[in-house]
Amino acid sequence: MGKQSTLGNFVDYPPGAAKPPPQQGDLKTMFKKNKSTASTSASPADESAASSSKSVKDEAAQVDDDVAMKDASSSSRAASSSSSAPRKRSRIQISDSEEEEDVKPVVKKEQKINGSAKAAGASSSKSSGNAKASSSNSAVKKEKQDAPALTSEASPEAEDEGSDTASSEGEEEEEDKAEDPKAHVKVAAMFMKASERKAAAAGASSSNKSDAKWQKGKPIPYAALADVFSQIDKTTKRLEIQDILSTFLVTAIEHASTPEEVTQAIYLCINRLCPDYLGLELGLGESLIIKAIAQSTGRGVDKIKKDLEELGDLGRVAMASRAKQPTMFQSSALTVPGVFKTLKEIATTSGNKSQDKKIGLIMKLLSACKGEETKWIIRSIEGKLRIGLAEKTVMIALARSAVFTRFKTKNIDTLSDELKMAEEQCKAAFSEMPNYDILVPALIKDGPEGLRKTCHLTPGIPLKPMLARPTKAITEVLDRFEDRSFTCEYKYDGERAQIHFYVPGEANAIEGEQAAPTKEIAGSSSSNGASSSSSQGRLGVFSRNSEDMSVKYPDLLESIARCRKPETKSFVIDAEVTAWKAAVKNEAGEVIDAGGLQPFQQLSTRKRKDVQADKVTVKVKLFAFDILYLNGEPLLQYDLATRREKLRSAFNPNADEFDYATSQDCNTVEEIAAFLEASVQDRCEGLMVKMLQGKESTYEPSRRSQNWLKLKKDYLSGAGDSLDLVVLGGYYGKGKRTKVYGAFLLGCWDVDSESYQTVCKIGTGFTEANLEDFTAQLKPLELTVKKGYYDVGGATPDVYFEPKVVWEVRVADLSLSPIYTAAKGAIEARGISLRFPRFIRIRDDKDPEDSTGPEQIAEMYRKQASAQQGKKGGGGDDDYW
Repeated sequence: MGKQSTLGNFVDYPPGAAKPPPQQGDLKTMFKKNKSTASTSASPADESAASSSKSVKDEAAQVDDDVAMKDASSSSRAASSSSSAPRKRSRIQISDSEEEEDVKPVVKKEQKINGSAKAAGASSSKSSGNAKASSSNSAVKKEKQDAPALTSEASPEAEDEGSDTASSEGEEEEEDKAEDPKAHVKVAAMFMKASERKAAAAGASSSNKSDAKWQKGKPIPYAALADVFSQIDKTTKRLEIQDILSTFLVTAIEHASTPEEVTQAIYLCINRLCPDYLGLELGLGESLIIKAIAQSTGRGVDKIKKDLEELGDLGRVAMASRAKQPTMFQSSALTVPGVFKTLKEIATTSGNKSQDKKIGLIMKLLSACKGEETKWIIRSIEGKLRIGLAEKTVMIALARSAVFTRFKTKNIDTLSDELKMAEEQCKAAFSEMPNYDILVPALIKDGPEGLRKTCHLTPGIPLKPMLARPTKAITEVLDRFEDRSFTCEYKYDGERAQIHFYVPGEANAIEGEQAAPTKEIAGSSSSNGASSSSSQGRLGVFSRNSEDMSVKYPDLLESIARCRKPETKSFVIDAEVTAWKAAVKNEAGEVIDAGGLQPFQQLSTRKRKDVQADKVTVKVKLFAFDILYLNGEPLLQYDLATRREKLRSAFNPNADEFDYATSQDCNTVEEIAAFLEASVQDRCEGLMVKMLQGKESTYEPSRRSQNWLKLKKDYLSGAGDSLDLVVLGGYYGKGKRTKVYGAFLLGCWDVDSESYQTVCKIGTGFTEANLEDFTAQLKPLELTVKKGYYDVGGATPDVYFEPKVVWEVRVADLSLSPIYTAAKGAIEARGISLRFPRFIRIRDDKDPEDSTGPEQIAEMYRKQASAQQGKKGGGGDDDYW
């Protein structure tokens, strides 16, 4: 890992440091205990070494053992090289001395819900001692014994037991980063000690071997990043994960030849190749990856599939297969820039024989892999590392590394303040400029305090929208907004859209390869809405997940161009696209069909690509409800009343193309109820209730805020909540449904554990035509075996699918379940399931990772329980971070 030592290694605190928590304050005692344990452990006999053939499970376990042994021997060598080495040897042992075990589920990590819950399955129950004390041979033996358990399904009883263990041990420690006011002091203290030790070691004659491999000014070796992944894979402690990644990034910033390499490492950590809005994805199917592994290792596809059924992880299958393969010559070591470039080449390869070219590129990567690099390369290609490395953790580590590489004073309190400030500055900058290609170089050059010079809301780069919290009663709205001014708006049954317009070279707009896809349009409009021939501009329409929708709505681009006032030179607006039918009149001019808003189902019938404006059959109308940027000025910090005034001065509404969201400022239950009823009569879903004035009415990107509440008619009538869930599996139909899937397994994405958790089985709300269409859509997505990051619990479908399809589902209520795993541990040891779920519609506008999360499901359950007990519901802001 280079000269920069991992922050968690240091067992001494500087004078004046805040008193450490028990698990850090007793590090020396624990180290002595672990040292004693390691010295008395017997080396396990390898009785199977004489066997000339091994199963893939044995091979995979042996590879894991070799890696663990290598780590152990490295620690032993380090222990004998200097007086400070014993502290280094205890690196992974010292993070949480009071915890007994971390019980890991199929996907390795526990479920963390709203900072208060951990869930764990029993199928891969490795103790933290086994995962961390790599210098102990007994730990290596335990790791080997547990390795095959990755494929076993966890019983509900076992899951409950694991969850109880995880929940009772060190939960406050695991989630102390935001709530603990001394968290940054602890990190600062460790860093100060690290700096002292680093300075003392600078003149030593002995050199670190890993430093020799990672030379300053040379490309970042991929082996260093793979080692980081392996270390993180062995822990479930969020602070330790932040520690490991921060250490790597400090070294990367100090050693990398360009900031671009650090950016590439960040992208590999979060399984992306570019910002979301550029839409570049690998999109490789399981069968293609299997072919690449087979051809690279000289094994048959059938053997690879059989191994996959046993291990449940293509990364481990590939690693075990590579271990069997004789090496004829030594390939050049992989580098982070080289791996990243190859992955981008795979993603952009298209045309004739593109599949063969992609397989060739994967084989090229695999042929250069050493040890665990193989596993991480394959998992990166699959799109899931499955080590619990959430993007918010990466952001925190990035912010800390920027402080560590620039901090000069020796004052712990000052460093602690800078760490906290840096995290807030990085998060705020990224929420407005969600682009690491821009943020990372700016962070390295100007530091966290200088980010806003470069990273701010800019036309051409869509930001993550502000979201609303659901509420079940008008009285709850009044409780929330008591003695504050608020407004109610129609909640339209359409698709969220963010519209960007700018003239190139003006309004600080982003141009070039980092700009989002936009269309060139001719001029603006005159004051009466007639087209004029002013200078051209760029116009883009983006979905809530930053997907380019310009190709889907070319007619919308024309409408906006016509309705924009000439003095409106640039803007970013938040709006809803709805299906719309113009009024129909007879020859006498009498209205025979009032037209108006149409159901979302009609909007969903529009083609998603290659739409021609003159051939559109389903017309659309845009309802704008907020403006975030106008004529070169960001408006996020203005209150809603001011933003609304500016919005209504920038456009000329058109009866059938563009209008402002219908709104009314209400003060009483009766006024809200009447306006809600009016919205339903006008074919809307209900109301959005928003803080109108004051600092609480600013626009908060990426946040689901209490300052915006959604009030649906369904909630009040008792029809139940609606959730957006991912289709994970299917059940074969019976009777007249034998040729189609008759029911489906639905799940939610847990960003913390990088896993899909099961929520319910659904078989109602479908027409026969629905089932035929869904079968045709899902059949190509069938998997050979379930993904390793599917935490299914006791729910086993007949077939698993790639997680690509999102459905909106309505539910009568929620209940605790020993079978399903959603939000497991958040309320009790059991998961949360849906009672009487009913299919509503397909959500093409949402990615699987934008589905309803386990923390939201847990909050829904809490509110339901509170309502049943006659109490008020709770829940604070749900930050993206």
